[in-house]
Amino acid sequence: MKKIILVATFLISAFSYAQQEIKLDVADAIGIRSLEFSYETYINDVSSFGVSALFNLTKQDAKFRYNENIMMTPYFRHYFTSEAQWNFFGEGFLGVNTGKKESIADSGNYDLKYTDAALGVAIGSKYIAEGGLTIDAYLGLGRNLFGSNSPILVPRLGLNVGWRF
Repeated sequence: MKKIILVATFLISAFSYAQQEIKLDVADAIGIRSLEFSYETYINDVSSFGVSALFNLTKQDAKFRYNENIMMTPYFRHYFTSEAQWNFFGEGFLGVNTGKKESIADSGNYDLKYTDAALGVAIGSKYIAEGGLTIDAYLGLGRNLFGSNSPILVPRLGLNVGWRF
């Protein structure tokens, strides 16, 4: 019981004093009609972890869309600089994704459902304004590991606008 209380106290104190951010990927929302929300918390000045949730609103038969209908992406970022406003980072992520695929190419019948997990890396840059506004841009790629119906590669790109508190 003491260990549980100790771990709970540690986690609560870590989250209550850490800098945290909530963000929306505006490029996905405007460009391809998908919503991606992110939450990020800092471990120290040069490390953070977070989670993103992507919801694809584009119709399945659209000419350009993400393959994934829903994707949950926990990630870890290491910042190479600790300047106050501009930071460059490297990211490792695990994207758990679900979607549909055509069983016969160009048939329009999306009858193969899949769920898979992609392991990948990304790089990016983040701007942090003194008032709390954050803007980050990143580009990366992951590879699905388990399914045979899922796409091989999973993109990770975005332009997030958010707020630090």
